[in-house]
Amino acid sequence: MAQIKREDVDKKYKWAVEDIYANDKLWEEDLNKLSQIAANPCKYKGELSKDSNNIYEALKESDETDYLLTRVYVYAFMKYYEDTQNSKYQEMSGKAQSVAIKMSEKYAFLEPEILSLDEESLREDIKKEPLSFYGPIIEDMLLTKEHSLSEKEEMLLAKAANISSVASETFSKFNNADIKFEKALDEKGEEHEVTNGQYGMLMESGDRTLRKNAFNSLYASYKANINTISSLFYGNVKQAVFFADVRKYNSSLERYLSASFIPTSVYTNLVNTVNNNLNLMHKYVELRKKALGVDELHFYDVYAPMVADYKWEVSYEEAKEMALKALEPLGEEYVNTVRTGYENGWVDVYENEGKRSGAFSWGCYGTHPYIFLNYTNTLNDVFTLIHETGHAMHTYYSNKTQSFAYSGYKIFVAEVASTVNESLLMQYLLKNCKDKDQKKYLLNHYFEQFKGTLYRQTMFAEFEMKAHEMVENGEVLSAKNLNDLYLGLNKKYFGDEMVMDDNIAYEWARIPHFYTPFYVYQYATGYSAAIAISLKILEGDNEVIEGYKNFLKSGSSLHPIETLKLAKVDMTKPEVVEDALKVFKDVLNQWENL
Repeated sequence: MAQIKREDVDKKYKWAVEDIYANDKLWEEDLNKLSQIAANPCKYKGELSKDSNNIYEALKESDETDYLLTRVYVYAFMKYYEDTQNSKYQEMSGKAQSVAIKMSEKYAFLEPEILSLDEESLREDIKKEPLSFYGPIIEDMLLTKEHSLSEKEEMLLAKAANISSVASETFSKFNNADIKFEKALDEKGEEHEVTNGQYGMLMESGDRTLRKNAFNSLYASYKANINTISSLFYGNVKQAVFFADVRKYNSSLERYLSASFIPTSVYTNLVNTVNNNLNLMHKYVELRKKALGVDELHFYDVYAPMVADYKWEVSYEEAKEMALKALEPLGEEYVNTVRTGYENGWVDVYENEGKRSGAFSWGCYGTHPYIFLNYTNTLNDVFTLIHETGHAMHTYYSNKTQSFAYSGYKIFVAEVASTVNESLLMQYLLKNCKDKDQKKYLLNHYFEQFKGTLYRQTMFAEFEMKAHEMVENGEVLSAKNLNDLYLGLNKKYFGDEMVMDDNIAYEWARIPHFYTPFYVYQYATGYSAAIAISLKILEGDNEVIEGYKNFLKSGSSLHPIETLKLAKVDMTKPEVVEDALKVFKDVLNQWENL
């Protein structure tokens, strides 16, 4: 869909933000209410040691405030993401962020004051009503006690959070609203608009001239701004390292993984296991080069379909039906909920002028989840739809089953439900494909899932790990050493058969997830877990199916590693990643046999 004004998009293709607030005035009333709450100190501050009931009441008050804050925050940013050029919603999102910081400051005393209490008495208190409700949360606090600071220090860090997000916010504004790209010419000399939203579709074009020109157009703009982007990324890494250091973690990696109680060995196991199986990625590159019939394989060739002249356009309406069919193994109730969501304002479908790039699922407790897309009628977009549907349904079941305090699942498991859905879609399409060319097209897409999710995200993870280590070792992140690092990883992951185009060195500069440190590895771990779960679901393993549904409902009532064990997956062992790579090997062999 061409870029149009937001107001010109048909309502049926927009998410129903009004289900959170019917209008901006109601939002402003809650914002003002939060501002008043933030202005007054919590009456339980300094009183927690006097009565265990005070601990319960303080945590309950914090939850109730956070519930309201989440609604205010999500609504403002969802409106902002609809059109990042709209100054009204830029201002509203800024106000929401400011009040969030103030609320964080107000309740900064809670954890340090709880941890200052006698641990033996506290453990006895959390066995009794009503404080037992918050028992698991307090137990988690005790597990991180060595990284907690004094009340004054916690207050300073809460205030510093306002500054620490500047690099991320600036990059987001630059990447979504400011950066512009030259139009790309195809082999007939016709012009094509290049945007972050359209880029993926252009890279899948059968017109190699268009792919090359779009590739060069995109990276020319990042190259022209590379010093600024390098400075932003360096600033973001520095703030991550700073917070890890003051909280007495051994590294920023350890700090970010500890939020989900994940040992760093899970991260390093992933990187090492994938590095030990790069021969499969190199084989994929060789097969792609042969299938495309090119003398040299360039990075603008790695998304082009490996089946010559095969086109598979899927309208949004067709995509919804395809997704619903693929999800049938999860049961009638699951499918009916998805269908209802698709027809009742869960999804924001098409790109419009100023709309944030990419796709995600979001929402707030008390309303249905939301799905954000930039749909362009490709098979990739079908997978994106069903991927984000997985996130949405994970949120739906967690919110429906758990109280607000335990509804938010950890990032580590966030990519599992989404990728289980993708795997179910792939198996459904392979089972129902019509001919050899269509099967090859699907196998090609399967390659892309493994390449893009398991290998590429692990490469991103290795880039992040090394960049953070450089800063921890006192090195400066310049444009040159970041480009050199990224180019070197591409050489290692893609192998000798891939031409190292100079522009690929700038690819790191367009990845927004790098501003949420150590997030991307979870795509790879989640993909590996999802492959294991989805194959068991398709085999009709009722124990795994029921365990998986319990996983979706569990929220944060268990630690992520334990939550996944409900679905019979143990991520502390490298075998999960190794088994996923065996599936990749099988897909490569299927292609060769065809």
